[in-house]
Amino acid sequence: MAEIDHARRLLEAQQAAFRAEGFASVRVRADRLERALDLLLGSQREICEAIASDFGRRPATLTRFVDVWPAVSSLKHARRHVGRWMRPQRQRVGLPIGAPGTRAHIVQQPLGVVGVISPWNFPITLTFGPLAGILAAGNRCLIKPSELTPATSALIEQLVARRFDASEVAVVNGGAELAAGFSRLPFDHLMFTGSTSTGRRVMAAAADGLVPLTLELGGKCPVLMGRSAAFGRAVDRILLGKLTNAGQMCIAPDTLYLPRERVEAFTAEALAWVQRVYPRIGSNPDYPSVVSERHGERLRSLLADALAKGARVVPLGAPAADLDASTRTVGPALILEASDRMRVMQEEIFGPLLPVVPYDDIAAAVARINAQPKPLALYYFGTDRREMRWVLEHTSSGGVTVNDVAAHFLAEEMPFGGVGASGMGAYHGEHGFRRFSHARAVLHQTRLDVHGLSGLRPPYGARARRFLRLLLRR
Repeated sequence: MAEIDHARRLLEAQQAAFRAEGFASVRVRADRLERALDLLLGSQREICEAIASDFGRRPATLTRFVDVWPAVSSLKHARRHVGRWMRPQRQRVGLPIGAPGTRAHIVQQPLGVVGVISPWNFPITLTFGPLAGILAAGNRCLIKPSELTPATSALIEQLVARRFDASEVAVVNGGAELAAGFSRLPFDHLMFTGSTSTGRRVMAAAADGLVPLTLELGGKCPVLMGRSAAFGRAVDRILLGKLTNAGQMCIAPDTLYLPRERVEAFTAEALAWVQRVYPRIGSNPDYPSVVSERHGERLRSLLADALAKGARVVPLGAPAADLDASTRTVGPALILEASDRMRVMQEEIFGPLLPVVPYDDIAAAVARINAQPKPLALYYFGTDRREMRWVLEHTSSGGVTVNDVAAHFLAEEMPFGGVGASGMGAYHGEHGFRRFSHARAVLHQTRLDVHGLSGLRPPYGARARRFLRLLLRR
C-alpha cells in the first residue's frame, strides 16, 4: 500500500535525523514549540472553516475555545517551562553504592520518534496538545489524523509542512487501512486517542513490536449530584458540559445520577436552559452537527432502543422530526427511567443524549458507577465535604472535576489520562514531557575500591560475611 510505504519512509527519515541530532538543546526544542504555536495562531480562520466543513455546522467561536485555545495553551506552557523540565535531577544514593565521591543524577532522555493517531471530535487540540509534550521532550513526530474530518486533516498536513521539515514533524493521511498499518510501525512510542474498541486493536497491533503506548479512550463518564449541590449552578454546568460539541467529547457527561426527588425539577430546569441557550436547535448556529450521518443514525438508534425498552424521553428542544436532516443535527434529550438493559446505558453515547438515573442512597449510585468499566472522568456536584471525600475514595476514574464538568482537562499543570478501559498513561504539561521521555539513570562511580572494601570481590571471606550481616539486618 503506497500510503503505509510513505509513512514508513517518513518514520525511517525521522529516526535517522533523531540519531544524528542526539540530545536536542533547549533552544531547538523551544524553536519547534514556537513554530507549532505560530502555525495555530496564524491559521485560525482556515482551521475554523475546515472543521465547520467537516462537521456540517460548528461555530468558529466554539472551535477557537475548545480546539485552538487548549492546544495553544499546551504549547505556550511547554515553551515556558521546557528549560526547567530538561534539567538533570541530582539523586542521592545510599551506602554502599553511594560511597564518598559517587555522583548520580536522572536525565530525561528523548524517546526518538513518537506516532500520534488523533481523533475527529477535537482534531486540533488532540493533535497539537500531545505534540507539545512530544516536542518539549526532544522527539520527532509522525501524525495520522482522522479520516472522518478530511478537510481538517488535509489542512493539518499542509500547515505542518509549511512550518516543519518532514524529518521533524510530518503528517500522513488515509483511511482505516493506513490507520491499521500505522499502528504496526516501529515507533519509539505511540499515542492513540479514540474509542476503547479501536484502542484494543491499536494495542494489539503495537504489541508485535513492543511499542509502548499512551491510550486516551473514554467510557461512560458519570455525573453524581449530591443533595447538597447548588442546584441551578449544577444544572447549568452539567448541560453546558454535555452539549458542548453536541456531546461529541470523550469526557462529556454520559449518565447523570441524582436524588430521586430532584428528577422532575432537573427536567424542568433543563428544558428552560436549552430554550434559553440553544433556541431553534435545528437552525441554531451555535449548536454543532454530529460529524457524519452514520453517527447521527447511531444516536437515533440508541434513542429508539431506549424507547422500546420503556424509557421516557424528554426532548430538550424541537422534536427530532422537526430538525433539518441535511445539517446532521441531533437534538438534545433526557432519557428518564433508563435501565441497564438499554444500549444507552451500556455504550459510550458520544452525543447529546443524557440518561438520568435517580437514587435514594448515594452508596447505591456509587455501586452502579463501579459496576461499569472505569471512566475517563467523573464529576461530583455538592458542598458536603464528607460525602465528596467518600465518593472520591470509593470510585476510580482517569480524572475528577468537582462542581464543574471537564475543567481538569484544561489545567496544564495536572495530568490527563485514563485508567483501566478508559486508557493508560497521562500527558499535559510536565506530565506529558515525562510521558514522552525516558528517565535515564546516570551514576558516576567513586575512585574508592568499593568492591574490595565491602568484600564483594572473590575469594569471599570474613569481610564479605560481616558486610552482608550489616546489609541484611532489620
